[in-house]
Amino acid sequence: MAATESQMVSLGTIAPDFNLLNTVTNSLTSLNELKSDKATVILFICNHCPFVIHINKALSLLANKYQTKGVNFIAISSNDIEKYPADAPELMTTFALENKYSFPYLYDEDQSVAKAYGAECTPDIFVYDKDLKLAYRGRFDATRPNMGTATGEDLAKALDSIILTNSYTEPQLPSIGCGIKWK
Repeated sequence: MAATESQMVSLGTIAPDFNLLNTVTNSLTSLNELKSDKATVILFICNHCPFVIHINKALSLLANKYQTKGVNFIAISSNDIEKYPADAPELMTTFALENKYSFPYLYDEDQSVAKAYGAECTPDIFVYDKDLKLAYRGRFDATRPNMGTATGEDLAKALDSIILTNSYTEPQLPSIGCGIKWK
């Protein structure tokens, strides 16, 4: 498992719009339909990545907690499913249900959304403020597979600040995970 760091996209960048398949509802959905007027978390993940599997339980708990505060979460998988069939849309549906995702899990078949966002790895986390300006891009927490229990501490700290002040001024560390499987 080779670790890839996320690129640190410039803060203030506007979230690119998209219209992607929600693998749980089997319907197309857009960023405009899913965004929040407080904060919107967009996570690039996949089914098979050990870094994603490591954070899944904490991610579900964190999403449930912050959704009650008006934060929306959106997960997107952009992996090449021909080379990585474990990430196919029908398996994404199962993965989302098994992991009790309370948020949509979208499929980026042509990988254009991952490219537009500058996503590099799974998990790659972007948090946008109420105006869909990038306020946080970084790690979930300091843990890694086989190195501690995931808590989501870094993401939670950023969300608390963004909810209160619409910004986050603390240092931001890149996410680390498996590289997105490009076509």
